Amino acid sequence: MSRKAVLFAGQGAQAVGMGKDLAEAFPEVRALFDRANQAMGYDLAAICFDGPDAELTKSSNTQPAIFVVSLAAYTLLRAQCPSVRFDYAAGLSSGEWTALHVAGVLTYEDTLKVLEARGRFMQEACERAPGAMLSVIGLGEDALAAICAEAGVALANLNSRDQTVLSGARDAIVKAEGLAKEAGAKRAIPLNVAGAFHSPLMDEAAARLREVLAGIPLKFPEFPVISNVTGKPHSDPESIRAAMVDQVTSSVRWVHGIEWLRSQGVGEYVECGPGKVLTGLVKRIDKEAHLHTIHGLSSLEGVVKALDA
Repeated sequence: MSRKAVLFAGQGAQAVGMGKDLAEAFPEVRALFDRANQAMGYDLAAICFDGPDAELTKSSNTQPAIFVVSLAAYTLLRAQCPSVRFDYAAGLSSGEWTALHVAGVLTYEDTLKVLEARGRFMQEACERAPGAMLSVIGLGEDALAAICAEAGVALANLNSRDQTVLSGARDAIVKAEGLAKEAGAKRAIPLNVAGAFHSPLMDEAAARLREVLAGIPLKFPEFPVISNVTGKPHSDPESIRAAMVDQVTSSVRWVHGIEWLRSQGVGEYVECGPGKVLTGLVKRIDKEAHLHTIHGLSSLEGVVKALDA
């Protein structure tokens, strides 16, 4: 029997209305939102359920909101399918904090605190140093590294072997787009994002996050969590603390993490939270993987049945 991993999305997966059906159907989910409202000091649930979109897409709201919705889906899955055990957890960008929380590394309230601060620091960094991101399809990592060096941008997200996101100053990204097309990229698509995430333009945000994390107690993971920075499992609390600061500016090595999981016998993945982006990326990396998504009430029952079988 193949091993299982649970996946958690990061910023970009949000949508107004997310989590509302789960909160209306399950008191335990409503309780998660109530705890979040109390910890945040404002009505995060209302922003999730009713928007407006401009408020939800603020990074300081988006990152904790996706965390709560993702945790709600995970909590319901564990309650309704108690026999299922996950061997590993992974999350993309801010979703890595959700993975760390479910592995017992930090508390619910501390995760909310970290994600609110992380989102706010990143948003403020975007406003101080405007940047952009570019999705490139059809070029390998070596070719893209050369383009990054020439254009002065960074490899932000290594999503699969043929899909990578570049990040940097706006004029540099325009240059990188031209270079990618000249090099034979199938597509080069500017992304609708607030700024240059996972690049040196986030240096100040990383430094400020380091100060916040210095006051957050962290524990050893109860089961392995894959690091975006290395593509391999985290180890002790202090190395987690350092890696999660580095993660703000470094490349997200998603493809390396999934390839490592496959090498360990993982063949089944459950994505908990809004959207289906991560299972889509996994399918590009491991075409034999069995994939499930819990993004709302309509998908919960089917996944529970599939896993119980």
